[in-house]
Amino acid sequence: MKYDIVIVGGGIVGLATAYQLLLTRPSLKLLIIEKENSIARHQTGNNSGVIHSGIYYKPKSLKAINCIRGYEMLLEFCEKEGVSFDKCGKVIVATKKEEIPALQNIYERGIKNGLSGLKKIGKEEIAEHEPHVKGVEGIFVPQTGIIDYKAVCQKLAQKIQELGGYIHLSEKVMNIKLNDETQGNSTFAKVITSKSEYQTTLVVNCAGLYSDKVTKMTMPDAPIKIIPFRGEYYKLVPEKRYLVKNLIYPVPDPNFPFLGVHFTRMINGEVEAGPNAVLAYKREGYKKTDISVSELLETLTFSGFQKVAFKYWKTGLGEIHRSYSKNAFTKALQELIPEVEKEDLVTADAGVRAQACDKDGGLLDDFKILEKQGVINVVNAPSPAATSSLSIGKTISEMALARV
Repeated sequence: MKYDIVIVGGGIVGLATAYQLLLTRPSLKLLIIEKENSIARHQTGNNSGVIHSGIYYKPKSLKAINCIRGYEMLLEFCEKEGVSFDKCGKVIVATKKEEIPALQNIYERGIKNGLSGLKKIGKEEIAEHEPHVKGVEGIFVPQTGIIDYKAVCQKLAQKIQELGGYIHLSEKVMNIKLNDETQGNSTFAKVITSKSEYQTTLVVNCAGLYSDKVTKMTMPDAPIKIIPFRGEYYKLVPEKRYLVKNLIYPVPDPNFPFLGVHFTRMINGEVEAGPNAVLAYKREGYKKTDISVSELLETLTFSGFQKVAFKYWKTGLGEIHRSYSKNAFTKALQELIPEVEKEDLVTADAGVRAQACDKDGGLLDDFKILEKQGVINVVNAPSPAATSSLSIGKTISEMALARV
């Protein structure tokens, strides 16, 4: 079977890319291959459902550009297609004076990234937004919202099929072979799956937690490895949800590429608290007991990870401590809301973040795409990829349509 484009991965980035391609060129014969029996099963379906504003990201970075453009595209898509969301805003809170310079840096980034309506707030105004939060200074970010990204993906899948695209579930890509037969600027590829073989002009790799593995099928020397970090959450018991009106974030540790434990009101009314960030012992390891010996050894013996562990060992130990100690997790949450007690928290589902790492121990801070003739690999698309998905998809579609 021959297709113009085959997309590997049925998460939100793969779906958004397919949607943008078919919108621009409806005549394309396009296939999405997803190894699970439904779409959005991993990173997309296990995140906290935040629509990010773009305040944190380095100006002119791919994250900043795509988050801000993607934010507008996402809201427009949801309004048009009837997907519920709530632009509720959030507060970023400095709980101690030493955090104020870092808070100021975040505010200045937001201004440089073009966010309007950002407001620096003091203790009294923090209390107006979030009465139960303890903080010395904060920022109110009106753009931030909440959404169910699974619902977004279901709508994207529906639109893709209406536009003539194909989605094959329960089918795993086993290998991709590029051959030397060229036609113009295209190289034909053969995609070999657990069920079939497909010929295509272009492969687009949006495989998330396995994006590096799929990349190495055609670029064996690609200097990137995915390190899986599990983010564990608790939920507030229903009678304590009043403690959180919307979204409450701490000032992130500038030395660690995660945002720290925070509170998120979700679109279904529940309130999540978390996540931490601990090494998963399996790429799709959502529980502490999920272990793949081969995948864990692959991570532990990778020189880049060893350098990451050496660099962040102190912070990492704190994350592990919170993972195994509910008391420690509660204490971290009490920095923001002192009234939260251990008994107010019940275990919620975890997510796993695909974080690309290079051999020098650099955790890639920005989105990363590697390409060669016949293939486009999205090798790093962590948060805010869901918010940015339609913009990332637009970028990839422009790259792809220049080839097919």
